[in-house]
Amino acid sequence: MRTGRVQIRVPLQTVEVDVIGPFTNEYSFLSNFWLCPTEFEGTVYPSVESAYQAAKTLDLEVRRLVFSQAYPAFAKREGRKLELREDWEDVKRDVMLRCLRSKFQDPTLREELLATGDEELVEVNWWHDTYWGVCNGVGKNHLGRLLMTVRDEVRDERGS
Repeated sequence: MRTGRVQIRVPLQTVEVDVIGPFTNEYSFLSNFWLCPTEFEGTVYPSVESAYQAAKTLDLEVRRLVFSQAYPAFAKREGRKLELREDWEDVKRDVMLRCLRSKFQDPTLREELLATGDEELVEVNWWHDTYWGVCNGVGKNHLGRLLMTVRDEVRDERGS
């Protein structure tokens, strides 16, 4: 099930841990670029990435025009051009969590997420995103953590 090992720097040492990451090949479904209808605030977007980028603005017309029909890479590029809503830094993780919860309403994706077991999910990347992922052993891995949160929620629903 593991896709590899990643080095993570912690104070005074570097350790290697087994993880699922990067989100490619059989784990591509974990990527925000995976095409899957994702609902956010009443609009369905083609991917988590599109929904997340749309949420950067409160202008609903811009959301609909730019992001509803966008490919994920296009959405990311256009999202970088937006003037961010004032509360963005305060809400962006919650927005991502809401988008991921929507994505994993899909029964097939839920099963695939559960099939990752208890493995650490790490958004390993080469584009230096150390907020959402880990690059060169450094990063907060918020995306991986949120995916594991959703996985735990799905498990809890199953147990009820």
